[in-house]
Amino acid sequence: METVRTVADLRAAVKGWRQEGHSIGLVPTMGALHPGHMALVKASLEATTRTIATIFVNPKQFGPAEDLDSYPRHEAADSELLAAAGVDLLFAPSVPEMYGDDFATGVHIDGLGDIFEGSARPGFFDGVATVVAKLLCQAAADSAFFGEKDYQQLLVIRRMAQDLNIPTAIEGVPTVREADGLAMSSRNAYLTAAERATAPMLFKVIADIATRLAAGGGAADLSQEGLGRLIDAGFTCVDYLAVVDGETLAPATRGRPARVLVAARLGQARLIDNVAA
Repeated sequence: METVRTVADLRAAVKGWRQEGHSIGLVPTMGALHPGHMALVKASLEATTRTIATIFVNPKQFGPAEDLDSYPRHEAADSELLAAAGVDLLFAPSVPEMYGDDFATGVHIDGLGDIFEGSARPGFFDGVATVVAKLLCQAAADSAFFGEKDYQQLLVIRRMAQDLNIPTAIEGVPTVREADGLAMSSRNAYLTAAERATAPMLFKVIADIATRLAAGGGAADLSQEGLGRLIDAGFTCVDYLAVVDGETLAPATRGRPARVLVAARLGQARLIDNVAA
């Protein structure tokens, strides 16, 4: 696996592959890789003949009081995982390479980027959309792979690519979970042993809501009950627990695909999850 740190070197590698007739997959990450990330890599390896993984902790998607400085960084170990999996190229740029001193452009997705995560973390989706737009343009991949764990992010990126006529196909990959149901996340490392024992309640609650919705339960009542269960279990600052349309994130209606979305804090960790309903 080759590692490059400049856009020029990335584009040179892609140009060579294109001349050889290869299809190209892109797996954007912030590092601290876990099996959820490796599922994205696997999907790319199966769908394309060359795979690029990126590691870049994007400062533009962190708020002033968030964990940019403490976000886990393990590039050497991550690089070994990616190489062993069969990734062809790692793009690991610096912040100055991605955002020069005079960088002045941002991407904002009205509506879809302003609710739930967008409301709880102002500016978050602007940062995500901006960096992903850059990565898609830099790599010019045929397909890019994102996890369904960050479901709203997946929808935001799809809308951004559609609106900006970026030809890369945005592919969603199902959430990878621990044996007890907890969605894999780099931020799970923040959990203490006691909090880790509590954390699976997040998935249990939303999975129960999805099951009871299918049996005819009311979304508002089930969401309110689920909120109480999370608070009783020890979660704090539940930013949202909602049943929404699976394509627009508007309130769910009968006969349409739905999602149950949740974000809540447990100790120092802010955990998010979702399930189809």
